[in-house]
Parts: sequence; C-alpha cells; structure tokens
Amino acid sequence: MPAPILPLAEAAAHLPPRGALLGLDLGSKTIGVATSDPDRRLATGVETIARTAFQADAARLLVLANERRAVGFVLGLPINMDGSEGPRAQSARAFARNFAKLTDLPIALWDERLSTAAVERELIGADVSRAKRAAVIDQHAAIFILQGALDRLANLLK
Repeated sequence: MPAPILPLAEAAAHLPPRGALLGLDLGSKTIGVATSDPDRRLATGVETIARTAFQADAARLLVLANERRAVGFVLGLPINMDGSEGPRAQSARAFARNFAKLTDLPIALWDERLSTAAVERELIGADVSRAKRAAVIDQHAAIFILQGALDRLANLLK
C-alpha cells in the first residue's frame, strides 16, 4: 500500500510521537535533504542529491531515511504567492505520488513559499559567494522547510 501523502497537519496523525523526519527541497536539478533529531526540534542539513533518474533519486532518499531511522518525510510544496499551484507544485505532487509507491513512511506536504528566497538572502547576508551559495542553497532550503514544519508540528501538539 502506498504511503499517505497529506498536508502536514493531517500527516501528523500518521507519525509516531518520536522519530526523525527527512525534509526535501525538490529542485529540477537537485534535491536538498535535511533531517531532524528524534525529538523533532532541530533541522540540520544532510546532503544535496544531484538528480539523475527517479529510481536512483528515490533509492538514495530511502537509504538516507533508513540510515537516520526516519519515520516520515516532509516535502516542500512550491505554492504560488496567490495560493494557486503551478507546474512546480504539480511536479512535487507527482514526485510524491511516485515516491509513495516505494515506501510506507508518510509524506507530509509543507508550503515552501519563499524558502529559497529567504535562504538566499540569509547566505548573501553571511557573505557567501555566488558559487558556494549555488552548492548549498537546496540543502539550506530543505533545512528551512523542515524547521518550519517542525515548528508547526510542535504547535499542533500544544
């Protein structure tokens, strides 16, 4: 049975009380990956996967999830500023549907509006060169996405 794909607030009911989550920032050329601690307080970067073919990308994500004993995924959903979903959001949903066939871990969708822009501003503020920003931006966006989701989950449990 495929994994459930749900908005974060609904996915929370499918997650055990403890366990790491993997955050994913899905780009056309790379996938930024972040992880949380088992108590889901802090997101940290894992790696940036250079996208090749879906099966290879998915296999790498499953290895990372297994290594970290992850109990679920948080996938950034790039919603337009007006709340509509464009081609990038449709692509993220398609990735989630295909990925769900390969795992039973829940996939939570999290609105990632402005995550890459916020991270880029942060890196520019830290005087990170353009070349270095390009190398780390997707991983940092995954951290930003996952941390936002962790903060929301913490508020849901209050």
